[in-house]
Parts: sequence; C-alpha cells; structure tokens
Amino acid sequence: MKAFILKRYGKKSTLAKEEIPTPVLRDDEVLVEVHAAAVNLLDSKLKAGEFKLILPYEMPLVLGHDVAGVVVKLGLLAKQFKLGDQVYARTDDFRIGTFAEFVAVKQSSLALKPKNLSMEEAASIPLVGLTAWQALVETAKLKRGQKVFIQAGSGGVGTFAIQLAKHLGATVATTTSTANIDLVKRLGADVVVDYKTQDLEAVLRDQDVVLNSQDGKTLDKSLRVLKGGGKLISISGPPDPAFGQAIGAPGFVRLVMRLLSSSVRRKARKLGVGFSFLFMKASGSQLREITQLIEACAIHPVIDKVFPFESTNEAMAYVESGRAKGKVVIKVR
Repeated sequence: MKAFILKRYGKKSTLAKEEIPTPVLRDDEVLVEVHAAAVNLLDSKLKAGEFKLILPYEMPLVLGHDVAGVVVKLGLLAKQFKLGDQVYARTDDFRIGTFAEFVAVKQSSLALKPKNLSMEEAASIPLVGLTAWQALVETAKLKRGQKVFIQAGSGGVGTFAIQLAKHLGATVATTTSTANIDLVKRLGADVVVDYKTQDLEAVLRDQDVVLNSQDGKTLDKSLRVLKGGGKLISISGPPDPAFGQAIGAPGFVRLVMRLLSSSVRRKARKLGVGFSFLFMKASGSQLREITQLIEACAIHPVIDKVFPFESTNEAMAYVESGRAKGKVVIKVR
C-alpha cells in the first residue's frame, strides 16, 4: 500500500511517500480502507519529537490518528463490525498510521460513521471530539448553568468543544482573533475575547471550568479566572504525575512529569482550584455517543481545507502554520 512515512524526528522533517506492507491484523482489529484522514497538531508534535518520552515510537513511522473509511478485513475475534461497514475512529497510540491506504484499528476504538456526514467530515471528528468529550463530560462533568472557558475557539478542538458545551447547557467563553469572532459566535460562544485587543483576565472571572490548549502564560492567567473549586484541564501540558501513573510510565519519566508540572500545581493549590493534564485516548463507545449528537444535528463538523493524498506534506504545513479554522483533512480515496 502507499503511505506517507516519517524517517526521522525533526520540526523541518517531511514525510516520504513510499510503498509499504499492508498492516498485519491482530485478533481484535479490523482493517480499514482509508477514505479520509484528518491532520492534527499532535501529528506535528510527534514529527518534531516532542512526545518521545511519552510515546517512544520506532522509525519509520506512518503518522495520522483520525480515519474514516470502509471495513475490508476482520481479525479472528473482531465480531462487532462486518465487511463493508462505513466507520470512523481515532486510532490507538502505537497503532496510528492513517496517512496511508489502509490502517488496522482495534474494534473497541471504532464506531459506525454518522449517516449524515461525508467521509471527509467524519474523519475530522474523532480526535477533537473525543478530546472535548473526555475533558468536558468525563473529567469536568460539566453541568447545565456552569461557566466554561474554552481557549482557541476557532481551532479544531475549540470548534467542537464550544458546540458540546452549549449542548450540555453551559455558558461558553472563548478566545479567538478578530477575523474569527463571527465563527465562534455562530458555534455558540456567549462571551468572546479577542486576544489581539483584549486581556482575558479583564473580561473573564468565576469560571467553573477551563479547557486549556495554549502556552504557559495563558495557562497562568486561566487559573486566575477560575472560581474557587473550579477545574482547569490542560491538553497542551505540562503532564502531571497522575498522567504518568495512568500510562504506566517508567519512574524517571514520572519524575520528569512531576518536575515539569510542579509550578502550575503549586499555583493551582494556592488559588484553591484544580489542575489536570489530559492526553485523550481512543474510545469507540464515546464516539458512538458523539455520533448520536451529530446525527441529531446538535454538533456539526467545521472543516477549513481538504487536501488530496499526494499533498499530505502541504496539509501538515498548513496545520503547523496556525491559520486553520476548524479541521484540515486529507482525502485518501
């Protein structure tokens, strides 16, 4: 099969299009013919080597975490799906590889594609949808009437999280640039902070939940806009000791995480608020919950551009530029 592979870590590394063997199925996996794959910042961070301690991949590596496609082969124990099913998924860590014509996916991580979405639209959903779900529903337990601050509202996670939070009945605040204010308001944002002209601390206060996806300076400010007992959930770091324990990281890696997060954890304690790091995980059952919301038209995908398979490197570069509104997708088939 044809695939785009990474041969060495590096911010300026590009992916090479090569012919490689089709993945060998494990018993609990299905083989998916890839029709579309989304590009995420996680792919760029992996390419740059930023997660080598957490995710020590071997080279060469096929990148790509999101997939929408068709089931073409079943593992011996894969009974949940049948040949020809249209499916979508966020692939599991160490089994990624959707920038290719085929990918093996654990059946427990897979769900039937929403009937009202195209393959490209479906591929845009899993990683950002599961991130928002695991942050707002699973971790924060966001309730009707609460106030949530979702950073970077025009980005991939932000566009989905705003819609999910509004569906849950929360009052939503977000940050974006002047050009994207109308977009985030259409998605449901009640309060919009223009980060080019406004200071979020001057606008926001008494938030119940913050979904942090930005740098350390913004994280510090976001801790201060929480009310007492509020929760900040960060998807951009720093990783905390609880995360290290959850993934079974070696002792020295857990020590590094403890040191990296010590300052922010100390600040959170002083302010009487909670801090946790979230590195989302694949989940077919949660995707099925998301599918129901999409088919009910409570949430819709936001796609900036669709690139042809041959332009995978260009799609990566566009995501890395930070200009994308919503998601960037590669049309494989």
